[in-house]
Amino acid sequence: MSPTVLLSFIIGYFLMLIIVAYFTSRKSSDNATFFIANRSSKWYLVAFGMIGTALSGVTFISVPGEVGNLAGSQFRYFQFVLGNAVGYFIVAGILLPLYYRMHLISIYEVIERTLGKVSHKTAAAIFLISRTIGSAFRLYLVAIVLQRFIFNEMGVPFWLTIVICLLLIWGYTFKGGLKTIIITDTLQTLFLVTSVFLSIYFICNSLHLNIGEAFTSIKNSNYSKIFFTHNFITNKFHFTKQFLGGVFVTIGMFGLDQDLMQKNLSCKNLTDAQKNMLTFTFVFVIINLFFLSVGALLYIYANKMGIAIPVDATGAQRTDYLFPEIALNFFKGLPAIVFMLGLTAATFATTDSGLTALTTSFCVDFLNFDKNKNLTEKQLVRKRTYVHIFFSIIILLVILLFNAINKASVVSAIFKVATFTYGPLIGLFAFSLYAKKRKVLDKATPVICILAPLACFFIDKYSAVLFDGYVFADELIIVNGLLTFIGLLLTSKKKTSKENS
Repeated sequence: MSPTVLLSFIIGYFLMLIIVAYFTSRKSSDNATFFIANRSSKWYLVAFGMIGTALSGVTFISVPGEVGNLAGSQFRYFQFVLGNAVGYFIVAGILLPLYYRMHLISIYEVIERTLGKVSHKTAAAIFLISRTIGSAFRLYLVAIVLQRFIFNEMGVPFWLTIVICLLLIWGYTFKGGLKTIIITDTLQTLFLVTSVFLSIYFICNSLHLNIGEAFTSIKNSNYSKIFFTHNFITNKFHFTKQFLGGVFVTIGMFGLDQDLMQKNLSCKNLTDAQKNMLTFTFVFVIINLFFLSVGALLYIYANKMGIAIPVDATGAQRTDYLFPEIALNFFKGLPAIVFMLGLTAATFATTDSGLTALTTSFCVDFLNFDKNKNLTEKQLVRKRTYVHIFFSIIILLVILLFNAINKASVVSAIFKVATFTYGPLIGLFAFSLYAKKRKVLDKATPVICILAPLACFFIDKYSAVLFDGYVFADELIIVNGLLTFIGLLLTSKKKTSKENS
């Protein structure tokens, strides 16, 4: 399909989002609106919109691509998704009641109240680093597709593609913040879900299969294996590793992440927030199964048509490119538009809320917006805008760095990074919840939160030697959190009766 047609579609898409942003923020653009949407969001809108935020372009492209990669992944990602579902139930049952009971704007205020100011800043800083990297990875994925299929032919350099994407996101989020995003993410999730089902329809139609025949083809193919239970020691795809990794990565990346929790905290009350979480979990599991089915159908189609896995500029195979390659170069027409609609919706639904959460956390946790009595609301809004611009620039720089060094599937890269960056958050929150009678050495917390991931990096690198051939997968995040917890325990002491009162 013509790059000009695809670009025109994207421009029209963002004009729609900017119009939505105008109407949602024209009456109010204060900090309460930006940070927590005045705690007036409808739970069903939040639940539906969070699907797009949680899935992102990573799920849209990388997950289908992973189904048939050289490592023989097949449907093994669904083991991780099942762990995600359990993690979401834990978040709904344990963390959400805590956050609502404490009336929080930033969830990292929990750490300040239980462990101390330095620990609070450390937790917030970990989130800022983790979410910046995660948002950059997700935006990078859609940017390489836009670059490959649209901007390369126009002679636009990659860095400018990223700048254009960030300017578009900034344009509809800088004023209304979360209140705008609740609406835009609902629309974007609708586009995403529609795109998934239409993609399945178009692939089935090209293969001359009805839905029943497609299901049978997937079931009988080499791509549909879900559970991997052999070689626990050396197999990183083993069910136990994937499932436990899914549980704890969810607790870290969702329950202890300002981005997704910020949407939950915008609901009117805890009951609505929990309804949102449970509804979201059910839809999340089903949608991921459909994405894996898309992947299987793509590989069946590629094998039938003799389509090789695309390669990057270095000649390395990139499964991330398979879906866009088939949709844009082989299907064309309406299927190409549907693919671009889903990809754009998935990626920007994640990046816009990530950018807003970064701004919120920095303003509340580091600039103390909720406690600042010296500046007017107008002055605070101006400062918030500068912070929004600052994080946009940081995301740009991270994407350019990642583009220079990345050689793996983006979905693999994101969860690998998460095991290192979110592990300390799990340790911090666990200690604050279950060691209430101990007082930490507050100034030691940053050191502990640096040493734990470094130790995990060493453990991961040499695990086969240290643990008789054992290979870590995403369950490494448990070790990371445990090391952080132990470090806090060793540097803490019992509270006096006066401190306990």
